[in-house]
Amino acid sequence: MSREKRPIAADGTMTHRQVLEALSGLLLGMFVSILAGTVVSTSLPVIIADLEGGQSSYTWVITATLLATTVSTPIWGKFADLFNRKLLIQFSLVIFVLGSALAGFSQDTGTLIGFRVLQGLGAGGLAALSQIIMADIISPRDRGKYAGLFGAVMALGTVGGPLIGGVITDAFGWRWNFFIALPVAIVAIVLLQRTLRLPTRAKRVVKIDYLGAVLIAGGVSLLMIWVTLAGSNFEWASVTTLIMVGGAVLLLIAAVVVEATVDEPIIPLAMFRNRTFSIATVASISVGVSLFGTSLFLSQYMQLARGATPTESGLLTIPMMGGFLVSSTAFGMLISRTGKWKAIMVSGSVLVVAGQLLLGTLTSTTNLVLVGVYMFVLGAGLGSLMQNLVLVVQNAIDVKTLGVATSGITFFRSLGGTIGVSVLGSVLGTVVADSIRRGVGALEPAQQTAAGSILGSGTIPNISELPGVIRVIVEASYGTGAGTVFLLGAPLALVTVIMVAVLPNIPLGGKTAIARAHAEGQQQAADARARAQRELADMEDTLIDVSTASVGLTPVGRNDPTGAIRVVDPGPSVKS
Repeated sequence: MSREKRPIAADGTMTHRQVLEALSGLLLGMFVSILAGTVVSTSLPVIIADLEGGQSSYTWVITATLLATTVSTPIWGKFADLFNRKLLIQFSLVIFVLGSALAGFSQDTGTLIGFRVLQGLGAGGLAALSQIIMADIISPRDRGKYAGLFGAVMALGTVGGPLIGGVITDAFGWRWNFFIALPVAIVAIVLLQRTLRLPTRAKRVVKIDYLGAVLIAGGVSLLMIWVTLAGSNFEWASVTTLIMVGGAVLLLIAAVVVEATVDEPIIPLAMFRNRTFSIATVASISVGVSLFGTSLFLSQYMQLARGATPTESGLLTIPMMGGFLVSSTAFGMLISRTGKWKAIMVSGSVLVVAGQLLLGTLTSTTNLVLVGVYMFVLGAGLGSLMQNLVLVVQNAIDVKTLGVATSGITFFRSLGGTIGVSVLGSVLGTVVADSIRRGVGALEPAQQTAAGSILGSGTIPNISELPGVIRVIVEASYGTGAGTVFLLGAPLALVTVIMVAVLPNIPLGGKTAIARAHAEGQQQAADARARAQRELADMEDTLIDVSTASVGLTPVGRNDPTGAIRVVDPGPSVKS
């Protein structure tokens, strides 16, 4: 048998070569998902302007994907505990790329948002399953050895995506951004088929909690839609708010009841009794706000406050991804070498707070070198936190619930990102509108009329086509708005610091999830054999007692060193 086809050990132990082979398709799949998501980030202002959408449409294009990712992630995680993980990740990749390709044919913001929902459904599977499969093949202690690969893929996709997207938008038009991932996805699917070899999982009766899935998806979706629309389409304190929030609460309460009673819940409530999982859940929510909100609003800042082209916008965000890559690689190797993660994660969470506060000082005239430094600080903090939050949960959770626990952390991170993008997007829209209104009000009457005709539609303007004085007002407004948004994210980042500080400092294990499951299976088998032997011995003792008593013999028993049997007087009942 060739080295390439050599099966892995029964307990899941893999050589370094086998791990790299398995990771090749997995990392390429991750790259496709990141690329398809980031390649449009720098062109979104152009896309929304071309499709005649406003700030709410801009936010919804992002929110729709995050929402679909959020509600589908726990379902994918549960499927991972029930079905073939290799087929699931290939299927999720197909869904993701299909949604991306269809989005390229959008004729208005409504269809674009719809196809982005399909894209998000696939992204939920890729986000959850990639982390789950990594736990299958790499132990918590060894994960840091491969952190450089994960960081490089994330940095390449996150930095390269906006750059590629900017070049494609400037050269061929924004629609080609949605088609770029297709050939790469096909290669990823083939590689996954050829290189990802996981041990056969023990088959068991599959029970899918369809009702729980519907209730969770419905409750979360309704809550997210309310967060997105409130303040723009209707007042925060209104009858519509009461109906939407009340409906979401009722659906989520019903979901809790169902999850507490069914045999195979989508989100087992028992996991929340694990202190590490509960604390990491709260930390993940606040990390999601920093992660998703930063990438979205930095692109807007670069193009709408600094007048950068899509290509320039991608180049200007390199420092953040550079900080992420350096941090995840260096600290990942340090964790593998020492086994200590607590101090690194606390330091990373402090860097996130510092980065948010620094970016909160942004205006349309902030020195771009300083902006780069601020982004590097934030990126370094996120690089120290993201993978390690998942790592400590996988290290502490029962291997039977690895899939739902991993997807749970990803779910709450996406939930935080969705809420953050929606709320902060609403804040940005309000701040920008007020600032533009004040700026236009200070102009001469003729200029006010011209500004009203240009900006009155409420759509995001094309900065390069604005007259000088109006362009200055718009850029200043978006600069102030971006700074406000980042400043509002700082208190949530402080929550991350507190949560990470109180995480139980459990040493990282040296076994993969497959090896842990194999060892637990062997232990359970050994316990079952020992229990059977004890029961058999008890039965033998009972039979001896009954048989000897019936003829007037009393066994001395195993405690008598002679092993003799005494003849005793059986009493009147057996005398002739």
